[in-house]
Amino acid sequence: MSIVATKDTKVVIMGGVAGVNAAKRMAEFCYLCNRDYNVTSFVYPPDAGKSSEIPFGSQFLSIPIYKTLADATENHPETNTCLVYIGANRAYTGCMEALDNDKIKFVSMITEGVPEKDAKLLIKHSKKVNKLLNGPSAIGIISAGECRLGVVGGEYNNLKLSKLYRQGSFGVLTKSGGLSNEIMWLVSQFADGITTTIGIGGDAYPCTDFVTYLELFEKDPQTKSVIIVGEMGGDLEEKAAEWYAAKPRRIKLVAVVSGFCQESLPKGMKFGHAGAKEGQHGEGSARSKSDILKKAGVIVPPTFGDLGNTIKQVYEDLKATGQASVVEDIPASQLPDLPRKVEEVLGSGDIMVQPLLKTTITDDRGEEPLYCGYPASDLIEKGYDIPHILGLLWNKRLINDKEAEVIRRILMLTADHGPCVSGALATIMAACAGIGMSQSVAAGLIMIGPRFGGAVTDAGKFFNYGLLNYPNDITGFLAYMKKNHGPVPGIGHRVKSVKNPDRRVLELKKCVRELGLRTPHLDYALEVEKVTTSKKGNLILNVDGCIACILTDLGFPNETLNGFFVLARTIGMIGHWADQKREGGKLIRLFNYLVNFAVHRRREAPPRK
Repeated sequence: MSIVATKDTKVVIMGGVAGVNAAKRMAEFCYLCNRDYNVTSFVYPPDAGKSSEIPFGSQFLSIPIYKTLADATENHPETNTCLVYIGANRAYTGCMEALDNDKIKFVSMITEGVPEKDAKLLIKHSKKVNKLLNGPSAIGIISAGECRLGVVGGEYNNLKLSKLYRQGSFGVLTKSGGLSNEIMWLVSQFADGITTTIGIGGDAYPCTDFVTYLELFEKDPQTKSVIIVGEMGGDLEEKAAEWYAAKPRRIKLVAVVSGFCQESLPKGMKFGHAGAKEGQHGEGSARSKSDILKKAGVIVPPTFGDLGNTIKQVYEDLKATGQASVVEDIPASQLPDLPRKVEEVLGSGDIMVQPLLKTTITDDRGEEPLYCGYPASDLIEKGYDIPHILGLLWNKRLINDKEAEVIRRILMLTADHGPCVSGALATIMAACAGIGMSQSVAAGLIMIGPRFGGAVTDAGKFFNYGLLNYPNDITGFLAYMKKNHGPVPGIGHRVKSVKNPDRRVLELKKCVRELGLRTPHLDYALEVEKVTTSKKGNLILNVDGCIACILTDLGFPNETLNGFFVLARTIGMIGHWADQKREGGKLIRLFNYLVNFAVHRRREAPPRK
């Protein structure tokens, strides 16, 4: 058996990150003991309506989050216990809500720093409603093999080492969270383990005391002995001694009191918990408490270091009188281990996992990104620039400076083409509608396709086809295109012509010639231009076609060519968005005269049949 925390305990946790962490520790305990998970819900208003994913063995349990405790208990009527993990400035309100909830029978407040006034009011109200309120500053409660409330017990391996997966014969009461784990381990090594351990917290005004739980332990037939770990300050230990001496008790009481070091320190020095304060005349000192406990018949070891042997002696006495029997431990090999994360197992080389995807361009697993193996900082220090990064990420090649210069000019020349083209116009309209930058630019980028920007990809593809299949037959290439695909992408301009050439094309042709780059695709396209312009002056090689040929000559894959248009125009689209925001652009609506309303003239609707 156990007290307070049992196999029937169902928990709601009030709080955010700390509460979720506690829930994860509680799930580990349930997994170890092969019990169903006992956390039903969370109360955390900022995340109400969501759920928190709690690891349970190799599964993840989705635990709902509610705005109020009333919502949680209404949706999970089996809930009977509340853990409070909310801030000290709101803990009072949360605890009062829990105490006033008819479904909640027990409340444990883990919150530290609760004002003493709030603690006093909570003590008064908990007595009024006749409910147990543990804390403040309470690490939690654990009943071996049955229930864990909070993080008490430590990490998973400690739960196994302290044999918390099955019941023993000893109850534990402490003010200190850390010492509670230490005592449970001692009991598991020198005796048969615990029934229930309760950390009541070390504040000056705890909402429950040792006597409250001693009464419950006295009624629990499984608990044969109780260990109290006290400390200087307050009078809980003295009251426990008074309770024990009042009449013969079934349980054997063992107690240690920390704080003897105070005798060697200056008077009035504060240390430890908020409640660890010695009175002016030695009242509440560790020595005074120990003496009072001894006089009450409590077993008090001479030092903390003797506690293990004292526990062993008590256990031997219990066995000798038939009150306790030898408990057979479960072999460690039969106790479940927590499933290891994939990263851990991969690191040990025990398994092979088929990758979900493959990347051949970047690796960010170290201290900084590697672009095709080159550290980003190393590239910066050695003077490489954005075009070189494009070469690595788009073509898996560290291009030379001449090639980088060509790419730099392509980006500069194509960064924007005014506000009227479809991509810029879509961005501007979104900006004037109050849309954020990323969404507005995305609206513009959606326009890039077969008619806006798409000529770059198609021009690269078809000029490459012509060079491979019609290297010395321009007429044959043009006939093939006319029969199978239509006009040659990259040839033709709405306003530019032989007499009015596109200065961007002139600049790019001049650049590659001055740099001495080999340009077979550009040369082929210019031969095509000679034939097409002989028919019509505006059938010139346009900027899309020129860029496509140059990038193909630089070795960039055809599927990446439109990326240069996307990258360059993104610069302009961001500029248009910022311009409209800066100038306070208003919502755009087309003027009626820009629309041809080719609809039927006004007429009367016929009667409905």
